[in-house]
Amino acid sequence: MRNLLLPPIVLLISAAAMVLLHRAWPLATLLAPPWNAAGVPLVVAGLAVAQWHARLFRRVGTEINTFRRPGRLVREGLFRVSRNPMYLGFAIALAGVALGLGSASPWLAWLLFILLTDRWYIRVEEAAMLACFGDEYAAYQREVRRWL
Repeated sequence: MRNLLLPPIVLLISAAAMVLLHRAWPLATLLAPPWNAAGVPLVVAGLAVAQWHARLFRRVGTEINTFRRPGRLVREGLFRVSRNPMYLGFAIALAGVALGLGSASPWLAWLLFILLTDRWYIRVEEAAMLACFGDEYAAYQREVRRWL
């Protein structure tokens, strides 16, 4: 069941929910064409950030799966300024989807993604990191913010 709830799957579910919300319940229009095209660079940038750090994990040989034991504390790339650059990238990409759709309702799915990520995924990962790396990870938590 946990494999069905991996963050990339929840990202896709959230994007689909945004489209459904926009079509079924399009609250206020925030950006009309052509201005809503501003969402495209955010989608591209967010996915690029997430992919960059996924490749970094593969390069250094550490576990990317949220629910598995971490192999290494990574402090390279954007991990110097955010403890969760992959989630940050996902959030940026979903913000781009919401902007692209142009109405207020997709932002509800974006907010739910942020809450789920912050309150569940990140907490699971932080507990695992503390268990594996102890004081080293606690120091990292003091030095680097969770999101930005």
